[in-house]
Amino acid sequence: MTAPWWKGAVVYQIYPRSFCDADGDGIGDLPGVRSKLDYVSALGPDAVWLSPIHPSPNKDFGYDVSDYGDVAAEMGGMAAFDALLADMRGRGIRLILDEVLAHTSERHDWFAESLKGEEGRKNDWYVWADPKDDGGPPNNWLSVFGGPAWSYHPARRKYYFHKFLKSQPKLNWRDPAARAAALDVLRFWLKKGVDGFRLDVANSFLHDDKLRDNPPIPPNLRSAHHWAHAPNMQKRIHDSNLPENRKVLDEVRAVVEGFDERFVFGEFSEEPGLIGEFVGQTHGLQSGYTFTFLDDRSYSPAIFAAYYRFLKDRPHVWPCVTFSNHDVARTVSRFGGGKQDDALAKSALTLLMSLKGTVLMYQGEELGLGNGAIAQDEVRDPVGELYFPYSKGRDPARTPMPWVRDAAHAGFSTAKPWLPVDARHAERAANVQEGDPDSVLNFTRALIAARRGIPALVTGDIEILEASEQVLAFNRILPEQTVLCVFNLSREPATFALPRMSSVSPFEFGPGGWGFGGPGLTLKPFGAFFGQQI
Repeated sequence: MTAPWWKGAVVYQIYPRSFCDADGDGIGDLPGVRSKLDYVSALGPDAVWLSPIHPSPNKDFGYDVSDYGDVAAEMGGMAAFDALLADMRGRGIRLILDEVLAHTSERHDWFAESLKGEEGRKNDWYVWADPKDDGGPPNNWLSVFGGPAWSYHPARRKYYFHKFLKSQPKLNWRDPAARAAALDVLRFWLKKGVDGFRLDVANSFLHDDKLRDNPPIPPNLRSAHHWAHAPNMQKRIHDSNLPENRKVLDEVRAVVEGFDERFVFGEFSEEPGLIGEFVGQTHGLQSGYTFTFLDDRSYSPAIFAAYYRFLKDRPHVWPCVTFSNHDVARTVSRFGGGKQDDALAKSALTLLMSLKGTVLMYQGEELGLGNGAIAQDEVRDPVGELYFPYSKGRDPARTPMPWVRDAAHAGFSTAKPWLPVDARHAERAANVQEGDPDSVLNFTRALIAARRGIPALVTGDIEILEASEQVLAFNRILPEQTVLCVFNLSREPATFALPRMSSVSPFEFGPGGWGFGGPGLTLKPFGAFFGQQI
């Protein structure tokens, strides 16, 4: 049987506010995306994932939706969306929307109606609860953005639940009418012709209906990750991550698969072990990703090996694989200790294209960009406002794309951008890299094109062979093709004993940097070897 188009596809994530500004207001928009489709097409992805484009007060920059049935004016409105979709269709590029259905903006009409209580038609469309006798919140749930996950509203003399900002009230998927309305959002955009969805916090549609406290992570088990942010000290099993969340995802999938050749995958940012419950061949979403690689800062072979050994016991899971997105530090900054490093960028891109899964590649990774510089008065992200300078939040990963080195704002906009363009990024602008055959950009283009001709790297299974301190080795396997992949993920030379060396035919893919000698294979720093079993 032919695999579905999304299995092993390369999906290019565009954060529209920071991609390209066509109307000169300092904010990227859909006409700007449309103006760069030649660039996107030359890169070679199968699909584009657009971060949220709906109307929003932008307290969380589109992840607080005030109208699911329209496109934000600053993005160009619905006409700009229709034009972009048509142009992408003409180029054979599929379009995936980012849908945020676990919560809405407080400015959504649904929430305004819910504030009326029993006098309104949406009394239970959000999660409301009575205060404790002393006026305190109903339980110990904490917001991802700090403080209690409950805010009191005198209009109803109740608290409402918000897993994120207080301006992002949690939609109550336990209410049949609210659930039906959310599913209708998907139907609306599927009928418009989109090819699928990335579902924000797909682990968080349901909450514990008894509102039980989340248990603490025992102090002796807390790592730096837990101490970095107070909500991490709770095991998030009652405010989200309920096993019955799968039933909701089943319904979502049924809606999406009611249309031909559509794809739905989810973000599972907590309790990564639950991906086996929430993703499957016949249940849950078609695919999804955890933060296993996104949180990692070590670039250690053991991290990648452990993840795929975990999935070996869950063969029904086809994962998405990604090293960066709009929520985390960029790949070279996270893996490289904050330093710019093209050899590391090329190594990570090659590994990304070699692991089992549907590839999600964030804008700017193809340029080898690191985090952008952000001063305190330039912070826009609520996480950065909470923790600066200990953490600058997510803004450093969201700074604008550099298009033309010597243009104002590196060609992103003719006006002052909503976030600053890093001068170091301008030196790595697309127009500079276009003319350099050794650039990260041209490397990425060649990598994506070459991968299409190696079926095992696209849809093959994975068998981990070794994970030392330096070397990650695995086979990608199809009945008709087995490819051996060996990576030196360190800055020092490494060796690897090839299994049945005479039966492996080497071929060029990625950065190279290998040779035969001594006990077997030698690998230069960040080198990689690929060979087909013959």
